[in-house]
Amino acid sequence: MAKKVAKKAKKKPAKKKTVKKKSVKKTSKKSPKKTVKKASKKVVKKSAKKSGKPAVRKPAQKAIKKSSAVSLNVGDMAPAFTLSNQNGQNIALDSLRGRTVVLYFYPKDDTPGCTTEACDFRDNFARVNAQGAVVLGVSKDDIVSHTSFADKFQLPFDLLSDVEGQVCDAYGVWKEKSNYGKTYMGIERTTFVIDPEGKIKKVFPRVSVTGHVDEVLASI
Repeated sequence: MAKKVAKKAKKKPAKKKTVKKKSVKKTSKKSPKKTVKKASKKVVKKSAKKSGKPAVRKPAQKAIKKSSAVSLNVGDMAPAFTLSNQNGQNIALDSLRGRTVVLYFYPKDDTPGCTTEACDFRDNFARVNAQGAVVLGVSKDDIVSHTSFADKFQLPFDLLSDVEGQVCDAYGVWKEKSNYGKTYMGIERTTFVIDPEGKIKKVFPRVSVTGHVDEVLASI
């Protein structure tokens, strides 16, 4: 019995369990949007590691080009330009000095309104020539599109390709437009009559296609 008592005496007293105080995490000053972005980045990285493929980031959206700030008036010098026509030939406005130029901007090849306008100029081309005037159509369509459009409707005048939109900007026709509640950027249908000295003689903004050629002929 004495040995058992001695063994019990040798046993160490049980340690008291210490209660750890919960550390209070400091609230981050970062906005919830930033934390969400970080979390999403982590998820992308983890998924990339699992798949063995690099994380793919979405390309940034292109900024929408604003409307042209230029506003040309009667009496202003017409901005000079050189553009390619449907046959790939360069047409310079300065080379047409001494003749009246009917420069009309239209939204797009082979669309209803633009086709009607082009065919009206075609059907009245002899009348325009009789006034000593040259007709030039301008849009942002490429040469291939212009060639197809001109061939389809047998257009006897030059269609100029302004793919980069520099001439549209120079003449102030690149505008914000709306259709069925949607807004978008595009060419506002506009015609400029340029006199033989290179000055703007008449401006027709927001052209209504019906009867437009008669208006132009009356202004030459």
